[in-house]
Amino acid sequence: MRNLKWLKKSTALLLTIALAGSLAACGSKADETPAAETTQETEAAAEATTEDAAEAEEPVAAEIDKDAFDALLADGIVADDADIAASKWATAVKEAGVLRVGGTRTSFLFSQLDETDNGIRGFDAGLYQLLARYILGDESKYELTQVDSSTRESVLTSDQVDAVFATYSITDARKEVISFAGPYYTSKQAVLVKAGNTDITGVEDLAGKIVATQSGSTGPDILAEYAPEATVQEFANDQEARTALEQGRVDAYVTDYTLLLNAIVKNPGAYEIAGDTFGPEDNYGIGLPLDSDGVAFVNDFLKKIEDNGTWAELWKISLGDRTGIETVPEAPAIE
Repeated sequence: MRNLKWLKKSTALLLTIALAGSLAACGSKADETPAAETTQETEAAAEATTEDAAEAEEPVAAEIDKDAFDALLADGIVADDADIAASKWATAVKEAGVLRVGGTRTSFLFSQLDETDNGIRGFDAGLYQLLARYILGDESKYELTQVDSSTRESVLTSDQVDAVFATYSITDARKEVISFAGPYYTSKQAVLVKAGNTDITGVEDLAGKIVATQSGSTGPDILAEYAPEATVQEFANDQEARTALEQGRVDAYVTDYTLLLNAIVKNPGAYEIAGDTFGPEDNYGIGLPLDSDGVAFVNDFLKKIEDNGTWAELWKISLGDRTGIETVPEAPAIE
């Protein structure tokens, strides 16, 4: 399981990165099937508001190294015919000739569209493209259906997609309607505020405040436990929640730290993380149809790319090199 130390370290680094200049968005090649509600990018804005901030060192969060990312995928492992034949789920994907993925294209570090080459790159994007290569021998053989936190289960139960890769927290409630492979990543919750906010220094200051979170996420339950005196407003997606924060309609935004990390890196100078991460470990899984034998197949794939170093290299290219975090976290134990 990933050590929390790197989360705290990266928070401090990102507060500095938040002062940086403009960032370019990047991604990897794919066909797209628009379905669930599409989220738009928020424009990077808001200059540093204090003299100290203006004088601070300003390292820029790096663009993803496209060549390194693409080369890693091209060197990905390919499953034996016998492994595919042993799984009904994998056999169906193989026969269809395409891996149908539910995901996003606006998550800067995890799954970001690059309009210059129509590619999608990032940690989640790399995983599902590696899985496409593992089954089909070609990392470009996938179709992306865009999802948000309220539609991830429905695209699986209605057979619109084969798998969902979308910083998808594993919960008991979700396990009643879908199955999960993994986990492949862990995170915690954090509090996002506008840059310069000194009233909120952590989750303990949310009492009496209006706090945004995403409907259909773990946020409402987390806030009920850790900030019961906050007034919670639920929004359909990350953009709507951050827009409400920018406009002053809410005082803070609580969600998964990883999503907030994306917001800070994409919008330098606009936001800050208030205090430390909190709450239980949030394990990300790969959503699959309920009781699918694809769980065992995908777990085997995950173990292989962790053992051969591909997982760590993908993390380094997608997150570490771009945020200045040098220590690669341990991959979580697969359930």
